[in-house]
Amino acid sequence: MALTGALLLTSAPIASADQVRDAQWPLTVYSAEKVWKTSQGAGVTVAVVDSGVDAAHPDLTGQVLPGKDFTGAGTPHRDTEGHGTAMASLIAGHGHGANNSAGVMGLAPKAKILPVRVDLAGSKFVTASLASGIRYAVDQGASVINLSLGDDNSYPGSKAAKAVAYAEAHDVVVVAATGNDAGTVSYPAALPGVVAVTAVDQGLKFWSSSNTGNVTVAAPGVEVAQADPTTKSGYAVADGTSGSSAYVSAIVALLRSKYPDLTAGQIINRLVKSASFLNNTGKKAPDKELGYGIARPGSALTMDIPKGPKEGPLAQASSSTSTQSGSASGNESPSQAAKKDKSSSSGILLIAGIAAAVIVLGIVFAVIRSRRNRGSGGPGSGPGGGMPAHGTGYPPQPPAGYQQYPNTPPNQGYATPPGQSPQYPNPYAQQPPHQGQ
Repeated sequence: MALTGALLLTSAPIASADQVRDAQWPLTVYSAEKVWKTSQGAGVTVAVVDSGVDAAHPDLTGQVLPGKDFTGAGTPHRDTEGHGTAMASLIAGHGHGANNSAGVMGLAPKAKILPVRVDLAGSKFVTASLASGIRYAVDQGASVINLSLGDDNSYPGSKAAKAVAYAEAHDVVVVAATGNDAGTVSYPAALPGVVAVTAVDQGLKFWSSSNTGNVTVAAPGVEVAQADPTTKSGYAVADGTSGSSAYVSAIVALLRSKYPDLTAGQIINRLVKSASFLNNTGKKAPDKELGYGIARPGSALTMDIPKGPKEGPLAQASSSTSTQSGSASGNESPSQAAKKDKSSSSGILLIAGIAAAVIVLGIVFAVIRSRRNRGSGGPGSGPGGGMPAHGTGYPPQPPAGYQQYPNTPPNQGYATPPGQSPQYPNPYAQQPPHQGQ
């Protein structure tokens, strides 16, 4: 289970900015130079709800908007953890030096970053600041929100869950990391409508520490070079679904820039339809580890994909925002349990009345079944069959109207076959313990 307020990443320093670009294997795998000919994320604001973003980092100068600090520390441009800056760099870093050849290049280098600093220690205050931060991001015009964090108090019905539903109702794509403890998808990634992201390594294989269950897509998250203002060099190499979430947020920014008329749901539709299991043989969507596959920016931008319904392929939060869950974890708040007990007591009082109506209902059922058998050809065969509740293990196949695309070869968004991307020394002589997650 995710620890409250945990940042979903473990990291180690990297020697210098000159080594960083060669270490950015996701850019090679994603054929970034080719992708940028189609979209670079211009005109899109991505909110990084995190530990703050160091706006003075050389790879982020000019990319970071004023933002807001919900911790009481005073400024969203201060990042004592380094985590928010790292995520911002993967999304919208522009490098530095001659021809910007040094440092981190983000996958959407012309997107803007809205830093939203939230409290990542404690309990109730974490969720309160997270909820306020999400709502602020929506009201400031962010069309993508990246949540590379875990908060067990963000269960359905919580303030944070209602804030996520608020974002979805305002046409914002919310992307979140699933967690790094090999458990079930943590909140807020487990909430309905959220794009839940797991990690893959350089061989495009599932990272075994990723949390699983209700997964939407996967993205690079192992040995990822990124900015880190807390290290001497200003950089680190890290493992975690945090980085995977940031890369998917960047892909969403590329899509929102190229397809400004698509709804958030239709953007997610493109993301899901263009994903592929690539060389992960034997997988079938939806998979509890990779969801609908590895997200691919080149394919997402260029494939011929029908718009689909405005709501998109993911289950949505109910109007009350307090019922459906996006994970298989079965997490439940004490207040929800109390409500369940109360409803059970009320149900006992109804048994007598229900029994008296059994005969009448039996007759009605027989008539209805007869009519159904003559109509749509059996249960579930109608064109609007819809999608089961989001808490049934992991997302089912998209509803009617979402054509499943076959897994396509790696050359759509992946120029280099696995194993041929630039290699660099593993910064870990031994894997460090999970820091919170």
